[in-house]
Amino acid sequence: MVGTVTTDLPLSNVTSGYLDYEDVSQSQCITHNYTMLAIAGVCITICLCGLVGNVAVVWVLGFHMKKSPFTVYVLNLAVADLALLLFLLVILSFYVTSTVSCSFLFEHSVAKYVLMDLFLFWYFASMYLLTAMSMERCLSVLFPIWYRCRRPKHFSGITCGVLWALAGVLISLNFMGCYYPMGINCIQLLQGISIMNFIIFSLFPFLSNLSLFMKLRYGTQKQHPGKLYVVVLLSVIFLFIFGFPFSVVVFLEPIYLNLFYIHISYLLASLNSSINPYIYFLVGSCQQRRFQVSAKAAFRRVFEEKMTSTVPGDTVVETSL
Repeated sequence: MVGTVTTDLPLSNVTSGYLDYEDVSQSQCITHNYTMLAIAGVCITICLCGLVGNVAVVWVLGFHMKKSPFTVYVLNLAVADLALLLFLLVILSFYVTSTVSCSFLFEHSVAKYVLMDLFLFWYFASMYLLTAMSMERCLSVLFPIWYRCRRPKHFSGITCGVLWALAGVLISLNFMGCYYPMGINCIQLLQGISIMNFIIFSLFPFLSNLSLFMKLRYGTQKQHPGKLYVVVLLSVIFLFIFGFPFSVVVFLEPIYLNLFYIHISYLLASLNSSINPYIYFLVGSCQQRRFQVSAKAAFRRVFEEKMTSTVPGDTVVETSL
């Protein structure tokens, strides 16, 4: 398996975020990596906080709340973020251990490439699921009657399945193109995926949700967006801010590679996967400018709210979410 890894492997740098340290002597390896170790330590702390938050979301939504179209998305998103943080925590632990011990066997092992491909899989799945959830939220606001009466019953589950499959296909293509002679240009594939992720799954949901929020708040027919829409909007904004740098790193890695920027992109990616549960809690617990401490009650306020919309003819439509 190791012998099949070619020298034209941009993903080996992008996905691991760590360069070949053979030119650094063992006596100086820690001295030359103080900054990277500090960033890795902060990232590990964020990962641990994110694991706690996402476990709470999975526990409450999976076992203590009735399933709804949006809880299906949120539950899948929490699982993807949970797995991403777990894999990143394992990889960073290996990195810290190998740096402190001045042993870099992990940097050249097959396990590193497998772990980081799995990390990319969860990263893609998380991005795609959040985009689907935000787009469905926009549909529920813009077309409330269709959403209540015509929406397919299992649409959320089917959409999640398709997006999981899409992430799997992309990672499989990447694995075959970068590690095996399959006639697939690894660099072009990675750059194409990063462009698609940025335009379709980052920029588009960001602009769509922001413009809809502005329309609801400042349009001719002002409506209160509701807690769920605030949660979705904040999640999309943070996805754009924290997830975008990693897509840039994937795109630019064959042209320009900087270890510091790669570590920062991983730090921001861990923030993106850790922050959503705390957004749910803060938005759901905010009641008349006072915060309540029950996570279960906060999640219920967000995901069990009813959306009231006014349609032509002064008809009021109430939709359960």
